[in-house]
Amino acid sequence: MTRVRTITLVLALLAGLLATAGAAQAETPPGCGSTTQVGPTAYVDYGGQHIASVKWFTGCDKNWSYVYAWQSFVDKRKSFFLTSAMAMYTTPAQPDPDYSVGLVHGRTGQRELWSTGVNAVRKCTAALGDVAILSDDVFIDAHTEIRC
Repeated sequence: MTRVRTITLVLALLAGLLATAGAAQAETPPGCGSTTQVGPTAYVDYGGQHIASVKWFTGCDKNWSYVYAWQSFVDKRKSFFLTSAMAMYTTPAQPDPDYSVGLVHGRTGQRELWSTGVNAVRKCTAALGDVAILSDDVFIDAHTEIRC
């Protein structure tokens, strides 16, 4: 094997290892090694397609909201950012939460985002995720099933 080809192969392998090492660990919040999903996954829809998933997790005596932008959406190269929070409701029938806790805004283009861990929940709670599509001036949210 020629030296240039060997170096190219080594660089390609290193790039693959670095990409794997830098990838976020799906469904494991920072600082908590074990979680369980609460209820079904919710979806953020735009243009007739799912563009992100919203999940509620519990673990380490906390509740977490998790938002993940789908690759098919990311591939469209639109400028976007995610927001993740735990939403509190008075009743499960209301359309909008009374307030949110653990709110975190992601960086532009960040595909995966956890809220901060919330120690307690109110009577009615759901995980809330938002996708702000800056290039289209659109803000779309979705929440998991509201549990009381």
